[in-house]
Amino acid sequence: MQSILEIRHLKTLQALKEAGNLLRAAALLNVTQSALSHQIKQLEDHHGTPLFERKSVPVRFTPAGERLLKLAASVLPQIDQTERDLARLQQDAGGKLRLAIGCLPGTDDWLLPALDALRSRWPDVALEIVSTPAADAPGLLREDRADLAIVADAIAHKHVDQHLLFGFELVALLSRGHALADKAHLEAQDFAGEALAVYPSPADLPEALRRLFKSAGVKPARRPAAAPLSLLQLVAGERGIAILPAWAAQGYADRGHAMVKRITAGGLPCTVHAACKPELSAKPWLADFLDILRRTAYLNLPEVQLPDLSGARQS
Repeated sequence: MQSILEIRHLKTLQALKEAGNLLRAAALLNVTQSALSHQIKQLEDHHGTPLFERKSVPVRFTPAGERLLKLAASVLPQIDQTERDLARLQQDAGGKLRLAIGCLPGTDDWLLPALDALRSRWPDVALEIVSTPAADAPGLLREDRADLAIVADAIAHKHVDQHLLFGFELVALLSRGHALADKAHLEAQDFAGEALAVYPSPADLPEALRRLFKSAGVKPARRPAAAPLSLLQLVAGERGIAILPAWAAQGYADRGHAMVKRITAGGLPCTVHAACKPELSAKPWLADFLDILRRTAYLNLPEVQLPDLSGARQS
C-alpha cells in the first residue's frame, strides 16, 4: 500500500485536536479553512473512512483519526527536535535572553507556559526576566538592558524589530451598581468625570485607549492600584473603572465581582508585540519562541486573533 501521508497532514490533525474545530485549527496553522478541509478529505477519500465526526463540539475523532493522531504524537516531536538539532549545527543556538515583560494582566495563562517551552526546547538559551512597566520597555532595549520586550503596543524605533504576536479586545470592567452599568457599551465620553483604576502604572495605558480619549477630548483621572486585588477593590467600590484585556476582565465578571462592557459599539482592538534587537531576529530559537507565544496565547485565551504571517498562503 502506497501512503499519501505527509507531515502537513499530521500537523493538520494535531491542530484540529488542539483547537477543537476547523476554523480555529486553520488560524493556528495560518492557512485557510478550505485548505484544511481539502487535506482531510484527501485522507478520508484515500483511506475510505471519516477521520472525525463533523457535528461534534468539540471535535471527536473516529478510530481512524485517533490512529493518525497517535502517529502524529510520535513523529512530529521527532521532526521538531531534528530541526532544532540541525539549526544548532548551522549556528550558535545558545546565548542570553533578557526578556522585558510590559505589564499585561492575565499573562500567567499564556506567557508562563511559553517560557517553560523555551527552556525545554532551547536549553542553551539563558533566560533572564527583566520586570518593568510597559512604558519603560522601549528604553530597556535602546539602553541594552534587555534583548526582547513583550508589550501591548508596537515600539516605534528604527533599530528595533517588531514581531506581531496576536490581537485582542480591550474592555471596561466596572461595578454592577455603577451608573453606567445599564449601557450596552461605553463611548469615550462616558469616561469623562470617571477615574481609571490602573495597575501597575498610570503610564501604562495602551495606545489604542490613549488615541480614543484624545480624539474625544477626554482626560479621565487615574487611580493607581498596588496589586491586581487592589484593582478589583477599586472597581467593586465604584472608585474607578478598569480597562483590561477581555480574557482578564471576563475572569472577574464570571466570578460575580464586576461586569464587562465593550468600549465603543465595535469594540476597542489592541495588539501584543515582541520587539527585539535586529540581530536577535536571525536566531532560530527566537522564531520558535515567537511561534510558541502565538500558539499558547491562541489556545489558552478566549477570542485572541492570530495575525496572517504568510500573505495569501493557502496550504
